[in-house]
Amino acid sequence: MSEPNNYSGKKKVAILVENGVEDAEFTVPYNGLKQAGMEVVVLGSRMNEKYKGKQGKLSVQADATATEVSASEFDAVVIPGGMAPDKMRRNPNMVRFVQEAVQQGKWVAAVCHGPQLLIEGDLLKNKTVTGFSAISKDIINAGANYQDRPLVVDGNLITSREPGDLAIFTTAILSRLGYGGKDVAMPDENNANAEWWKLADTWGGSTKGDIVKGLNTALSGERYSLEALEQYAQKESDAEVRSLFQEAIANKQRHIEKLEAYLQILGEKPSLLTNIASQYAKVKTALTGSDDIYQLRSALGDVQTGIGDIGNLCAMYTDPVATGIFKEIYQDLLQSEQRLAQLYRTRVAAEVQPPKPTTGAAISM
Repeated sequence: MSEPNNYSGKKKVAILVENGVEDAEFTVPYNGLKQAGMEVVVLGSRMNEKYKGKQGKLSVQADATATEVSASEFDAVVIPGGMAPDKMRRNPNMVRFVQEAVQQGKWVAAVCHGPQLLIEGDLLKNKTVTGFSAISKDIINAGANYQDRPLVVDGNLITSREPGDLAIFTTAILSRLGYGGKDVAMPDENNANAEWWKLADTWGGSTKGDIVKGLNTALSGERYSLEALEQYAQKESDAEVRSLFQEAIANKQRHIEKLEAYLQILGEKPSLLTNIASQYAKVKTALTGSDDIYQLRSALGDVQTGIGDIGNLCAMYTDPVATGIFKEIYQDLLQSEQRLAQLYRTRVAAEVQPPKPTTGAAISM
């Protein structure tokens, strides 16, 4: 395999598209490359078709199809994620195109579910890559070493995990195509303290207002959950369950501190809705019963609602800091759910256990 191209001059980059592409995972690299003065060619599966984004924000017509082009024409290939890669992998011409690009030493960059196309092309064996957590086992089963990091570069493969990594991902592509240096202010891709959200915003990602809205949504949920858990703990007589509630309360307090601190860094304050979330929880939980099993089940229900809500936030914003906080909350909620569910099943099983027969003289008939 030849080395990745590094000659000077205007670079030509292919970005693949299909219906269901994650909007920001197409838009941010596309705009970043265009703004850097590179020629960007959108490749789809079919001529004369507009492709729609998963979130409904993107509508783009391909410039050409993977069937009619050769990888030798390009310096790099970008594979966005979402539901699109599952469609791309079913197109043998798109698989062939990416295989050629890898074999010819072109830079091939895949984000989120993008590595599914690399898996289909048998291109991951003995490679170190990342991708969306839901396909980590698929990546491992394809013979790769999966790493949960914002950016992994192995040879001519560049991979990232999710929308929160997009500014870092795009910067890594640009730098390897020769864009940057003393005349261009580009953050170091390994600098975790860079204000990546500003760069992503410039390239069509989440605005500051979007991020603040997401932080307030998460903060509302955590304040509500904190108050509800405190109420459940007061009513709960089972020491083991109460101890688990207290652990969850400590997690909530830590999450709230991180969310509020990041809002402050962004120069914002919690919203009005966020400030009344705990009062709403206090009113709602006051109407519940005091039965131990009921408290446990109510807490489990709150946690499951939180998993759904925060899970959505994890993939919504092109800000690695906010995304990192959301993912921490998500992982803590998953652990709480498993522990609460186990205790709930144990307590319910104990209540429905049939009574043991009493010993005594047999009744003669």
